Amino acid sequence: MLQNNTMIAETKSKSWVLPFILVTSLFFFWGFIHNINPILIAHLKKAFRLTVFKSSLVDVSVYIAYFTMALPAGFIIRKYSYKTGILSGLIMFALGCLLFIPAANTHNYTFFLTAFFIIACGLTFLETSANPYATVLGPQESATFRINLAQSFNGLAATVAPLVGSKLILSGKEYSDIELDAMPPAQLQAYLASEAASVKQPYLILGLILLAVAVLFVFIKLPEIKEDKSEDGKKSGILSVFKHGHLKWSVIAQFFYVGAQTCVLSFFILIAKHAANLNETAASHYLVAYGLAFLIGRFSGTAIMKFVEPKKLLAIYAAINILLSLVAVFGSGMVVIYALIGIAFFMSIMFPTIFSLGIFNLGNDTKIASSLIIMSIVGGAIIPPVLGVISDVSGSIQVGYIVTTICFGVIFYYATKGYKVSEKYLKA
Repeated sequence: MLQNNTMIAETKSKSWVLPFILVTSLFFFWGFIHNINPILIAHLKKAFRLTVFKSSLVDVSVYIAYFTMALPAGFIIRKYSYKTGILSGLIMFALGCLLFIPAANTHNYTFFLTAFFIIACGLTFLETSANPYATVLGPQESATFRINLAQSFNGLAATVAPLVGSKLILSGKEYSDIELDAMPPAQLQAYLASEAASVKQPYLILGLILLAVAVLFVFIKLPEIKEDKSEDGKKSGILSVFKHGHLKWSVIAQFFYVGAQTCVLSFFILIAKHAANLNETAASHYLVAYGLAFLIGRFSGTAIMKFVEPKKLLAIYAAINILLSLVAVFGSGMVVIYALIGIAFFMSIMFPTIFSLGIFNLGNDTKIASSLIIMSIVGGAIIPPVLGVISDVSGSIQVGYIVTTICFGVIFYYATKGYKVSEKYLKA
C-alpha cells in the first residue's frame, strides 16, 4: 500500500463534500477571466492599434504574476490557511477588475496591463489554494478524478465567457489600417476611446460579484487540512522538494502546457481572421465552440479516467494535439479553426492531470510543491511572445503555431516517462 495521505481534514468522512462544491465554484471564476482574454486581446489590439507581439503583453502581465506571487501565496497558505488564500485571491481579483474603469477612462494600455497583473495576482492565490485543496479534500484514491471534476468548471467558463465577451465587449466595428489612417484625428480618437470604454461594464459587474463571493466565504466554515510532521521533523523547503523527480518534470510539463494553451486560446480570434478570413464577431462564435469542446473534453475525460489511467490518457491526448498543431501550421481555411477546436478538446484534461501527478505522494511537501507548479504557469508569459515574434517576422500567425507543437511534445514525454515517482519515495 502507498504512503498514507498526510493531508487530513478535521472533519467526518463525508463533510468534505459541501466545501468541495464551494471551492469548485472558484474554478469557474478564474476560467471565465482566462477565456474572456482572447476577446479582450483582439479588442485591445484594435483599440490601441497594437502588433501581435504588443498584444501578447496581456499574457505577459497575467502569467508573470503567477511566477512572482506563487511562492508568497504558498507561504501565506502554509502559515495561515487555505481560506486565507482564497479570501486574499478574491479581493485582489475584484480590485483588478474594478481598475478596468480608470484604465478605460484614461485610454492607457499600460494601465490595462497593470489591472491584468493585479487580477492575475488574485488568480495565483486562488489557484494555489483551490487546486491542492480540491485534491486533498477527500479520499486520496479519487484525487485525480476530483480535481478534474472541479477543473471541468473551467470548461463551463470557457463556453460562457466568449458569449459574454462578444455581446458586451466587441462592437462589430472594424476598419483597416488604411481606413483608420484616413480618419480625421478627432474621429479616430473618438473611435479608439469608445472601443476601450466597452470593457467597463462587464468588468465592473464581475468585480462586484467577486466581492460578494468574498463576503460569502468569510462566513463559510472550511475544514482545515493538517499536515503530518515529516519523519525527521524538518519542514520542507523550496529546493528540497526537487528531490522528487516527478515534481521537477511536472513543473516543466506545466510550463509548456500553459504556454501552449495560452497561445491557442489568446490568438484564436487573430488566427481565425488570418486563416479563415472571418470577422471578429464570427470568430468569437467559433471561440464559443472552442469553449464547448473544452467543456465536453473535461467531463468526458474525467469519466474516461475511471477506465483509463490518467497518465495514459494524457499521453494519448498529447500525441493527438501534436498532429492537430501541425494542421494549424500547414492547413488553410476552416480546417485550421476545426483543428484548434480539436486541440481544446484534447487539452482539457492536461492541467489538472499534470498537477495531480506532480503532487502525488509528496506528503509534507505538497503545499510548497503546489506553489512551484503554479509558478510554472509563467510559461503563459514567455511562450506567447515567442509565437508573436515568429508571427510578426514571418508575416503569418500560423507559422507561430509550430511553438505549440513543441509544447505538446514535452507533455507527451512527461506522460510517458517524466511522471514516474522514484522508488525510494514510495513507502509501504
